[in-house]
Amino acid sequence: MNLVTGGAGFIGSHLVQQLLAAGETVRVLEHPKAVVSHLPLECIELVQADIRDLDAMRNAARGCERVYHLAADPNLWRRNRREFDEINHVGTLNVMRAALDSGVSKALYVSTESILTSDQSNGGAVESARFREEDMIGPYCLSKFRAEQAVFQLAETGAPVIVCSPTLPIGPGDRNQTPPTRLSVAFCRGKIPAYLDCQLNLIDVRDVADGMIRAMQRGRPFIRYLLGGHNFRLIEWLQLLGDIVNRPAPRWTIPYSAALATGWFSELWADNISHRMPMATVTGVRLTKRLMHFDPSQTFEELGLKPRPIEESARDAVSWYRQQHWI
Repeated sequence: MNLVTGGAGFIGSHLVQQLLAAGETVRVLEHPKAVVSHLPLECIELVQADIRDLDAMRNAARGCERVYHLAADPNLWRRNRREFDEINHVGTLNVMRAALDSGVSKALYVSTESILTSDQSNGGAVESARFREEDMIGPYCLSKFRAEQAVFQLAETGAPVIVCSPTLPIGPGDRNQTPPTRLSVAFCRGKIPAYLDCQLNLIDVRDVADGMIRAMQRGRPFIRYLLGGHNFRLIEWLQLLGDIVNRPAPRWTIPYSAALATGWFSELWADNISHRMPMATVTGVRLTKRLMHFDPSQTFEELGLKPRPIEESARDAVSWYRQQHWI
């Protein structure tokens, strides 16, 4: 039995599909408020619980041989900033402790590329790199960093735990519109007149799911498996989408200082007035100053992963956006 926390999410739903296609049995753990109707409910066992509840995690992990821990708050803003640590850090500890106490053969933790940079980063391989709390930007990144550190500490005790770090996932199936999809949809609808120049690494969400399964099968502790794909500048990704939807890429760039001011104002408005996700976040803007280009060749070689062409991912993503009537 495989337990997949966050199995109704963008990456999680693809992971569940691929595990089922391989003949595996799957138990999905999702938050009670999560939408799960798109999952193949007749083929899985569904558990609805909060990862902050340790007893519930122990019940969910019981009888499982492998645990994929994807559940997290992926947003860069919360009105209560303390919840980032409660969900992403303490929640991860709960899932991992429950998994190990139940005797799983291996547990896989899904980290993020946003904690794999510092002001001195120059791109390249990060499988064995180590970072500091001082390198983290904002409470989201700090919470994910602390979670990853906790998992590596478990590995030092001999625990069978694996760490994977996807870069920005793209492709079909992002029902909740994570930031890359939200931006892509807005561009396809003609809502992006200007852009903030930044460097990204993009990978098809289906290849991320494939990489996680491979890491579960072949991965070693103490290695951070970088599930990355293609290095792009943001304008290059928008041009690629524009070729598909017949829309020109924006000509104007947004100055960093203006974007940062917008982020501060947007969060102030969200914190005190709207209580809704801000138009821009300070963490998101500050991350654009970091080099997010990576070299995943070490991971590719060890796992045998070969991501598909980015053009295929873009075409499939746009086709899926149209099916949802988003564009």
